[in-house]
Amino acid sequence: MKTSRYMTLLLTVAGLGGLLYGVDVGIIAGALPYLEATSGLSANQLSVIVAAVLLGSVISTLFAGMLADLLGRKKMMAASGLLFIASIPMIALAQGYGPLVLGRLLQGISAGLIGVVVPLYLAECLGASNRGKGTGIFQWLLTLGIVAAAAIGFYFSVRVAEVEKLHDAARLFAFKDIAWRSIFWVSLPPGILFVLGSLVVAESPRWLFRRGRKEAALAALLRSRSPEQAATELKEMEETAAAEKDKTSATGAKIKESLLSRRYVIPFVLACVILACTQATGVNSIIGYNATILIQAGLSDKQAHLGYVLLTLINFLVTMGGVMLVDRKGRKFLLSLGSAGIIVSLICTALIFRRTEQQRVDVKDAVQTMVTADQKAAIAFSQPIADQLLARQGEAGRAIRGKLATLIVIYSYGDFRAATQVVRSDDLVAQLAIDRAKCVPATRVAAFFQNPFADLAAARTAPLKIENALITPIPSAQSGWLTAIFIFCFMAFFAVGPGVCVWLALSELMPTRIRSNGMSIALLINQAVSTTIAAVFLPTVGKYGYGTMFFVFAGCTVVYFITAIFFLPETKGKTLEEIEAHFEGKRT
Repeated sequence: MKTSRYMTLLLTVAGLGGLLYGVDVGIIAGALPYLEATSGLSANQLSVIVAAVLLGSVISTLFAGMLADLLGRKKMMAASGLLFIASIPMIALAQGYGPLVLGRLLQGISAGLIGVVVPLYLAECLGASNRGKGTGIFQWLLTLGIVAAAAIGFYFSVRVAEVEKLHDAARLFAFKDIAWRSIFWVSLPPGILFVLGSLVVAESPRWLFRRGRKEAALAALLRSRSPEQAATELKEMEETAAAEKDKTSATGAKIKESLLSRRYVIPFVLACVILACTQATGVNSIIGYNATILIQAGLSDKQAHLGYVLLTLINFLVTMGGVMLVDRKGRKFLLSLGSAGIIVSLICTALIFRRTEQQRVDVKDAVQTMVTADQKAAIAFSQPIADQLLARQGEAGRAIRGKLATLIVIYSYGDFRAATQVVRSDDLVAQLAIDRAKCVPATRVAAFFQNPFADLAAARTAPLKIENALITPIPSAQSGWLTAIFIFCFMAFFAVGPGVCVWLALSELMPTRIRSNGMSIALLINQAVSTTIAAVFLPTVGKYGYGTMFFVFAGCTVVYFITAIFFLPETKGKTLEEIEAHFEGKRT
């Protein structure tokens, strides 16, 4: 009975870590449309704000394994929660670009630590029979965090719709500013609960054993296992350690425990490929930009936020099914099924967007004439303005005149390019402001990361060039809901496959001796892919359209499917030591 209560506590605390990770990922989706409308930031800057949480994850995952080995899993879980708590007031009270980026970076650092330490902690604390279900609960509550973030965003979208009925642009602008700040404030409680919970659980028994604290390791095992189970697992740890010591003695030299050692290469590479491909499905960008995607697909602001809530609910509910299946059907089956469904869903979504985006009209010459002598441009985009711009484009422009449309402008100063946010012709505050500060970095360091080959000095005096000004007709609401359905299918297949299994693959495939550092490096690759996708998402869809982006995601998922079918071994029902022995046996 005592062990059952402790197991519930352990899973609850770990689940709170997943909840916090989900809030990190999902909170920006509901806030982004209002941040776009009120901040005056460019599409590139907004992309950086979205991507900053992922960049922070890259930074923290690089050191998370080392810190978890040095300080312990329990202390690092508490530290990750404290960082999240600190980020909320920094973002919600921000009055400029810098504090927003810094706050999101802190959230990303917190998420990166959680992403390494909590699955690592669960893998080392749970037995083979319930490790899949336990780690699945982390993902399940992660999806609950995304649902909570979506519900908050939907609540404020309803409030915004009420203010829109007043037809007061100033009041609408002020309320949208309040809305995105409030969305971040209400995400604070999960961080507080996670910190409190992490203080009352035991340390990982395998970490304690490797630190030479055998009695403490046994005591930690006894909190969640019967005496017989605890003794068996402790004996396996001792046998693995003894076997390693014997190999060292037999060769007369210490075996270097490097990730590049031959015995570790296959599981390490498999984990890296699986994690990188998980992000290459575009899942974080599809979640992070979901409201924006659905608005461009033809839904209203309120409908798009409702669609986002439905998306997160599907993610949450299907993940429950995945948690129940993962220890029955196995990791390999679910990953194969999930990746196949993702490919089909992404291709269907891409085809729908492509049908509309083929009607795009480039009005760059007309917008170029709107550039002022100080090399700036301001466009109050409305239906009459859209029709005026289209009237100058011949037959292509006449074909979509009178239809609701969106506008995005891609522009440059010298070697630096940027894109505005996408605005709709039926938006009361659809104002595009283009200036040098939104495109040209302020420092050489920032310039290097944006374009290492650019001439910063020349860009500071270069004229404004409108490279593209793309007007795209807004599809019907029926087309928007059809797009939403295929995105829902994407989310369902992701939830039942990669969503549940990716954390298991990461923690199970890595051998015990390199698990923490190996997980850090694999997650670093994972987050680097995710950060890159998030940073280029808005400019890419602005230039080439959502159809192209979804086709690219589908192509990357094909690699995922091949890996799951042909290269991934089944690990259900095996202890961590048995999985390690499997990989060693393959190379003997």
